[in-house]
Amino acid sequence: MRPKRRLRWAAIPVGITAAFLLAGCTTTELNGYLPGFTDDGVQATNRTEMVSGLWVNSWIVLLVVGVITWGLTLFAMVAYRRRKGQTGLPVQLRYNMPIEIFYTLVPFVLVLGLFAFTARDQTILETQYEDPDVSISAIGKQWAWDFQYNGEEEDNSDAVWTQGVQAVPAANGDVDQAALPTLVLPVNKTVQIELLSRDVIHSFWVIDFLYKKDMYPGHENYWSFTPTREGTFAGKCAELCGEYHSAMLFNVEVVSEDEYEDYVDSLRAAGQTGDITTDYDRNSNLPGTGGNTADVVGTEEG
Repeated sequence: MRPKRRLRWAAIPVGITAAFLLAGCTTTELNGYLPGFTDDGVQATNRTEMVSGLWVNSWIVLLVVGVITWGLTLFAMVAYRRRKGQTGLPVQLRYNMPIEIFYTLVPFVLVLGLFAFTARDQTILETQYEDPDVSISAIGKQWAWDFQYNGEEEDNSDAVWTQGVQAVPAANGDVDQAALPTLVLPVNKTVQIELLSRDVIHSFWVIDFLYKKDMYPGHENYWSFTPTREGTFAGKCAELCGEYHSAMLFNVEVVSEDEYEDYVDSLRAAGQTGDITTDYDRNSNLPGTGGNTADVVGTEEG
């Protein structure tokens, strides 16, 4: 039997075995034990499965490479071990061109392939919606979050907002989840979040969404996605930003469109309207920016 035909016949049982093994996996296992999925496989956003797919497939490739490497190492240890009665050094080879080409070319192809798939997915993840259903500004500050739901007016006079405070753990370490800043999003609606910072570098991370982006003072960052299922999701700052970094927590509530509209109306009824994105920006009061540094110094000293 020809070698190629033997390989084909060998691949059939391997493929069948792999199919059976994968069929027996739970949703958690199929997604590499990452969060963001329900037991029946519903993802948290329209991008979550893409991230988990890149993660899982990368690990499969790395595991195959590891098995081959370990196998070759063990084979060399056994096949070329010193036998009883042998003395001196084994035959020394200056080079083996086929092997050297193999271990140069294969890693190059692997690195190139991993880079290509990563670049492809990152391009999709970083593509912003041109006309999102919902536009929100998430503003990081030491050590909490402000959320502004932007309006349609040019001066954002019809925007509404909430301002949060940092988490204060109880004596046993528990955090009152109801007191955390909460970002409300409508399910199955395109969302674009403008990421801003009032002071230092922060990082906006919704754990179940499997993505995070940094927030730089004086620089705008954007993130576009579509929430695909209702629920409450934990968020936190993922960039060490000072003494109470660990208390910089927030929640994301994905609700129906009607609930979202009711929430926005409640903020408007409470008088929380207008554009606040720079009103409390610490860096806008630094020397050279035209702000009143005396007021800031006096406030900090007081």
